[in-house]
Amino acid sequence: MKEKYIALTFDDGPNTTTTLDIIDKLIKYSVPASFFVVGDNIDSDSEIAMKKAFSAGCEIQNHSKTHSAFPSLSDDKIREELAFTDEKVISAVGVKPGFFRPPYIAVDDRVLALKEHILIAGIGAEDWLDTVDAKMRAERIINNIYPGGIILLHDAKGNYMTADALDIIIPTLKDMGYTFVTISGLFEKCGVTPKHGIVYSNVYQEGIYELPYPYT
Repeated sequence: MKEKYIALTFDDGPNTTTTLDIIDKLIKYSVPASFFVVGDNIDSDSEIAMKKAFSAGCEIQNHSKTHSAFPSLSDDKIREELAFTDEKVISAVGVKPGFFRPPYIAVDDRVLALKEHILIAGIGAEDWLDTVDAKMRAERIINNIYPGGIILLHDAKGNYMTADALDIIIPTLKDMGYTFVTISGLFEKCGVTPKHGIVYSNVYQEGIYELPYPYT
């Protein structure tokens, strides 16, 4: 029987509004998460949110510099995108990201061949759409989660409904017996060694991809 560990992750920050709201929810429920940050969103103000998240036991991971689809970029540009955000994260919290979520989950053979980061996708809820309210977002996550699963949500500026959805998602999944861990903690707790060349939505998956893709 698989242990009921899951990872809560957020894309597209950091910022001084929604990111902080989400961190407050995490602190309220005593759960960690992993924030996949966009390098161009990091400045002296938003860096405060990253540090607060890190201090609360969260991880800061890489979501590129410009949120561009990597298959459209040159090899040099791909390296620049990753290195820029890695350096920003190191400067803020002192730890280099070990995981990368490709923008739009857009990958090609070059992205699959990357060796410095483990590639992450996740179980999404279309939470960038205003037509998907907080209750709908929560239901989509709760109805599709499973042991070893990675939850993919967004802390983009103004995305308050995702922050609201956490008041449903976290207590409900806790009641269902799930334990929240960081993305690196998920592999560790599940006893899985992450491999390069796989885009993980579930640490137990056997194939290169776990479909359907969330679009982030």
